[in-house]
Amino acid sequence: MNLKNRNFITLLDFTPAEINHLIDLSARLKKEKNEGISHKHLSDKNVVLLFQKDSTRTRCAFEVGALDLGMGVTFLGPNGSQMNKKESVKDTARVLGRMYDGIEFRGYKQKDVESLGTYSGVPVWNGLTDEYHPTQILADFLTIKEKFGHLKGINFTFVGDCRNNMGNSLMIGSAKLGLNFTGVSPKELWPDQKLIDVCLEIAKESGSTIKFTADKFEGTKEADAIYTDVWVSMGEPKEVWNTRLELLNNYQVDMKLMKNAKPSSIFMHCLPAFHDKDTDVGAAMSKEFGTKYPRVKNGEFEVTDEVFESNQSVVFQEAENRMHTIKAVMLATLSDSYE
Repeated sequence: MNLKNRNFITLLDFTPAEINHLIDLSARLKKEKNEGISHKHLSDKNVVLLFQKDSTRTRCAFEVGALDLGMGVTFLGPNGSQMNKKESVKDTARVLGRMYDGIEFRGYKQKDVESLGTYSGVPVWNGLTDEYHPTQILADFLTIKEKFGHLKGINFTFVGDCRNNMGNSLMIGSAKLGLNFTGVSPKELWPDQKLIDVCLEIAKESGSTIKFTADKFEGTKEADAIYTDVWVSMGEPKEVWNTRLELLNNYQVDMKLMKNAKPSSIFMHCLPAFHDKDTDVGAAMSKEFGTKYPRVKNGEFEVTDEVFESNQSVVFQEAENRMHTIKAVMLATLSDSYE
């Protein structure tokens, strides 16, 4: 399968076979790394990481992955380029495309990463936008496959803001690869109906189901995997917290909810997570809202510390798998031969 010169902007652009190929390649690269087998297939390449939003996992995964493949890496942080300030995205794309073999973008607008992909002339990889987070889904699905041995037929439940980039992308990925996706949240936080309809059509081909419910116990019953994400994303104003807590404070993933799922179920989170007071934001928000919303008084917002630290939690396995899956995406789109 040849994916050379393809952009990786949304999973909607890829067939189930192509997505599975990337997951299988990720598993192979992970095995090679663990066994100390060098795979510097791209020693003549250079890539740039263009970040409007800071990150731990995305930056480290791209940097280590690129270095493992033998590439040179340039990091441009939120203040590291003139894009959208003194220079348009279109012009930035045409400059960077003449200097680099690939461009990673992590930022806000989906149209920005799409413009980079249109005008740069080199593969562009979406490290996160407000609409989609496709590299995370590859890591999540590699993790599920490692735990259960398969993806098709897995009962997958996302609890939280189902219209955010993770809710959107996990629904798309599930529809493509045959996981039964259930979104659990108040109806106000369900994805755009047009995207739901697209995924329902895709699901007909894969044999999976797509459904949404406001009932957290109905939605997690018989789940193989329960996934949640932060309730307020980076870049959103502080005023959003009260509104989001009003909607989601009863949707915290606690042990009672985990016990409602299958005994073999796993807990998943893309991180960072608010599960204790050991972060500045978690401590501040629990102090501000803990009286009104008792569930969050200990800094536990979308998930309790008991669940996060439990044996069912695979969050750090997911975090590691970001590196292996991102490496696979870069290798597959920059080379037509990596056997």
